[in-house]
Amino acid sequence: MPKSKIAGVGMYIPEQVVTNNDLTQVMDTNDAWIQERTGIKERHYAAPYKETSTTMGVKAAAIAIERAGITAQDIDLILFATLSPDYYFPGCGVLLQRTMGMREIGAIDIRNQCSGFIYSISIADQFIKTGMYKNILVVGAEVHSFGLDFTTRGRNVTVIFGDGAGAVVLQATEKENQGILSTHLHSDGLGAELLSMMNPGFHGGIHEPDESKKQRQTNQPFGRAFMSPEEMAAYDFYPNMDGQAVFKKAVDKFPEVIMEALHTSGLKPSDINLLIPHQANLRISQFIQHKLKLRDDQVHNNIQKFGNTTAASIPIALCEAWEMGKIKEGDLVCLAAFGSGFTWGSALLRW
Repeated sequence: MPKSKIAGVGMYIPEQVVTNNDLTQVMDTNDAWIQERTGIKERHYAAPYKETSTTMGVKAAAIAIERAGITAQDIDLILFATLSPDYYFPGCGVLLQRTMGMREIGAIDIRNQCSGFIYSISIADQFIKTGMYKNILVVGAEVHSFGLDFTTRGRNVTVIFGDGAGAVVLQATEKENQGILSTHLHSDGLGAELLSMMNPGFHGGIHEPDESKKQRQTNQPFGRAFMSPEEMAAYDFYPNMDGQAVFKKAVDKFPEVIMEALHTSGLKPSDINLLIPHQANLRISQFIQHKLKLRDDQVHNNIQKFGNTTAASIPIALCEAWEMGKIKEGDLVCLAAFGSGFTWGSALLRW
């Protein structure tokens, strides 16, 4: 049975840089407070009305496809991970397929938030192993900035997130010492509301003129056209997070799923050449590094300059590490993520 290898990597980061000091202009926060709690110094925001998860995903995908030595016409399956799609429906996968002029191939959208890229890699790996597909494009892309609360009330969440996209192309390999060794996926819905956006229903037009609202009400006799005052007061149309609860769960499950991957292949932490954790919080990554007794050169972090880009964070970090020469042929690379759901997972591969 063939194994899956990552044949090409790509990333796209929007131009606009937003520093911690920039955020102090719109909310009660400061650079030292943000860095102490998250490690983040700056993040990038997409250009309003010009850049979306799809457009950024396309740019990252084009680079990954070129580096894989193929063309967009060679891709036979798309897996697109995002929590911030261009439309509520359809998903970004078909929009990318259309934009890149691909054949009428399958397109699957993955909604596993921070773990979305790991879940996508695992799904792609199964399709490669069975021989169903030869060239699978996996994209992680996010535009968080369009839906964040830029007031003091929302600062605990808003300061964390940034925008960006990353992509990889998976292909089959017959080489004995290359490819994905194993993937491991988990979930626990008991904490689902601890990191969530529970009511996206404000798309009904709460900022529309009164006459427009009346018309929408007339056209929606059996359902709501916009949020009620009670729903507005609940303030659940923005992302919310119980930071302490998420941190506690993450530092438990991150090392656990990494060790699960290592044990499956009869390996130990010291065998890892590079660990690329989801960039959720620098303090979480540092805790994992300390618990697994890894050196600084065995862990790649870039949350300091990009923030948390959710499904895009691992492919961005993977691409950056590869471009920096931190990943070489034969290296043991471990990818791991934990996020909303809760969902978490890991992928262990030999480059």
